[in-house]
Amino acid sequence: MKVKKYTALNMNEAMRQIRGELGDDAVILNSRQVETGGIFGLFRKKGVEVIAAIDPEIKKKPVKIERKPVPKTKAKPEPESGMANELSEIRQMVERLSKQQQADTDNISYPPELRSVVKTLDGQEVAPHITAVIMKQLLKKWYSGEREELDPETVSSWAADELTALLEGVNTGPFSYGKQLLCVVGPTGAGKTTTLAKIAAYTVLEEKKKAAFITTDTYRIAAVEQLKTYGDILNMPVEVAYSAEDFKQAKNRLKDYDVILVDSAGRNFRNAEYIEQLGGIIDFDEEMETHLVLPLTAKYRDMEKIITEFKTINPDKVIFTKSDETGSLGAAINIQYEYKIGSSYITTGQNVPDDILPASGEFFIKEILRS
Repeated sequence: MKVKKYTALNMNEAMRQIRGELGDDAVILNSRQVETGGIFGLFRKKGVEVIAAIDPEIKKKPVKIERKPVPKTKAKPEPESGMANELSEIRQMVERLSKQQQADTDNISYPPELRSVVKTLDGQEVAPHITAVIMKQLLKKWYSGEREELDPETVSSWAADELTALLEGVNTGPFSYGKQLLCVVGPTGAGKTTTLAKIAAYTVLEEKKKAAFITTDTYRIAAVEQLKTYGDILNMPVEVAYSAEDFKQAKNRLKDYDVILVDSAGRNFRNAEYIEQLGGIIDFDEEMETHLVLPLTAKYRDMEKIITEFKTINPDKVIFTKSDETGSLGAAINIQYEYKIGSSYITTGQNVPDDILPASGEFFIKEILRS
């Protein structure tokens, strides 16, 4: 079988090329929209790329005209089935090659001075389409500037500016104590209780505020004991809520406190009933600010699923944990850009009250471009 790729301005022109070279028996395996021409990815024209194939044996068969009727016979299924399987395998191979060729072409299209940015963003697992947005702006700057004077520091500064622009309008920063209650929610193992203890230590020791705990994590005995230990150290009362009525009464008993920090149970985020149970105990009202805890060690697809599941309680910000356990922070950029949700803190270890930093766009950008 002969397989060949054709590039044309439109499908009609591509079909004329295919018929002229391969004949009417050619089979279309794959087609897609592409951009052709241009210089380093600019000034390109839209076109189509078509993969066509022809079986040489079919093409060589002479056309015979029979004057007398030919008896009808049943077609043999084996050759047709084999041909279909072969075409299917070739089509899958072509699709894989096309994607690889496109990825290679995208990387090659960038000037050498800018390829280091692509490599850095890819290494930090910044989403490819976000990288494309950044690189488009960098190309514009590259063509409009004095390229012979371009150095790595300038390129890095350009990339930092574009990342900053991507996060513009996203409300990033720590809890501002504008509301009395701060609640942390998230999947099991995300580090909610430890993170809440770090926030509590800063609130009591640095901000000098009168603070208290409420925990609804009654599924793990160790979690309640852990929070009580932190409460004893920081001289903070700990209320345990098993139901919505318990939570309401606890809030009423702590109404004279400046800040009430609420710890929630960590469960399997894929279980929709967990989110419903969470809303059935905790009163997510206007007096509360809710922060969703996401471990940076999680897969990005799982992070997206977590955000989707917790969307019903409308979290105000994200807390990114376990940054010390991963070498990539790109997910933090992806989440904030895609979902337009800001971040409040980022944790860098297990030590309490240390190993927590207020989140900022500058922090993420510096860490990502430093690699």
